[in-house]
Amino acid sequence: MKQLLEIIKAYDAATKVGKASVLATVVHLEGSSYRRPGARMLVLEDGMMIGAISGGCLEGDALKKALLTFTEKKSRLVTYDTSDEEDVNVGIQLGCEGVIQVLFEYIDSANVFNPIELLRKATAKRQQAVVVTLFDLTDKKNNQIGTCLVQEQNGTIAEAMQQSALKELIKQDVNEAILNGQSAIINYASTDIICNAFIECILPPISLVVVGAGNDAISIMQIATVLGWEVKVVDGRHTHAKTERFINACQVLVSKPESVLQQVSIDNRTCFVLMTHNYQYDLQMLKALLATQVHYIGVLGPKKKLVKMLDALKQEGIILTEEMLARIYGPTGLDIGAETSEEIAVSIIAEIQAAFAGKEGTMLKWKQDQIHSK
Repeated sequence: MKQLLEIIKAYDAATKVGKASVLATVVHLEGSSYRRPGARMLVLEDGMMIGAISGGCLEGDALKKALLTFTEKKSRLVTYDTSDEEDVNVGIQLGCEGVIQVLFEYIDSANVFNPIELLRKATAKRQQAVVVTLFDLTDKKNNQIGTCLVQEQNGTIAEAMQQSALKELIKQDVNEAILNGQSAIINYASTDIICNAFIECILPPISLVVVGAGNDAISIMQIATVLGWEVKVVDGRHTHAKTERFINACQVLVSKPESVLQQVSIDNRTCFVLMTHNYQYDLQMLKALLATQVHYIGVLGPKKKLVKMLDALKQEGIILTEEMLARIYGPTGLDIGAETSEEIAVSIIAEIQAAFAGKEGTMLKWKQDQIHSK
């Protein structure tokens, strides 16, 4: 999400001064690569690049291909074979061992449904959206259809498709992507239609609510902001919950625990970390959050603190189900030997990322399969 927003911002600035742009998107991959389908890079006519489609090995040649796209003013599909040691277009022995398909799209700023404008619609609201990008692996030389449709979670569709039959064909796959939150690459082959579709599910950024405005909360806020997460900081102390202390936070609230949820919107991408260092405040917040469907509730501090809190809730007559307990992460964070507030922040942010990705946060060296699931 952060990369998309940076690309849109750069496009707006370039368009304002009359600079043309080309969007490069990884749309297909066989084998392994540093970036996955959905990685994007905006190339301006002066050679400036925003975003990335690799770890740096493809960008040089991609710039050349983009400059050619400026001349042709049409979309083109380019293959990079990083498994071929003789492929001088990419470089020798990169080690990725993948065949990467990159789509280059010339952006017509006069077209209200150009790829950037469709991406803008996909990221404008805090909701899931699906972006459809069409290409043809069997005929790479011809003009590619490219980014052509966006469907929001509420059902709103923006599209620039000329082929009504193809639109009907992909409708079911788009709805499925909305339903399960998973991207897919689909091959369509019929008497009249032969093409490939990258059906990309774009999720809103994680919304992190840090309950506690101590100095250790600043490190968490800073790292989360770098990741492009939305951040809110809440505390009952006026002396701590000051906007000037959290200049990058979306919102800083001074609130009693029983009033916090009245001021914070919650969805399936929202998480909380309780770190006020005030037992009663954290206890009341935990009680309130267990009545919601918040996916991640982190509790800073030793295990015995959490046990004490859970015992207190039981004494109040609150029945703690397995589903509730599964959403509590205490002590919050991954075991990385963190000591300083900055290290603890890394630990907590990493665990939140793992929790939302459905991962366990183990070392990649012990992973038997490839890093990214297919």
